Amino acid sequence: MILNVTYPIIPVRLNLKKDEKLEVQWQDGLTSTYTLSYLRSMCPCAQCKLVREQQKQQKSLLPILPGNYAGPLTVVSAELIGNYALRIDWSDRHGSGIYSFEYLREIAPPAVGTKG
Repeated sequence: MILNVTYPIIPVRLNLKKDEKLEVQWQDGLTSTYTLSYLRSMCPCAQCKLVREQQKQQKSLLPILPGNYAGPLTVVSAELIGNYALRIDWSDRHGSGIYSFEYLREIAPPAVGTKG
């Protein structure tokens, strides 16, 4: 009998550069690098999900998310939520998205140097 065991998706290191990127080193050795603009555009809150779905249906070429983009996008603050997620407060005054580690892994950009 073969058991299919899934391990929790847990980072071993989070490195947030508040004006540039988030780097996550995962337990399995993969390192994921997310630009701040990409992370903000993929905010998992209900309001941002709805906007992304509406834009998909309208086939909008210019993604517009809720928030105030008058200045450069930066992270104002971030905090760990238990041992499963990261909450980010953005400079556009948005901060309701909780990025679970599982979600971060799902949306991870391809690692540099990988084929696929």
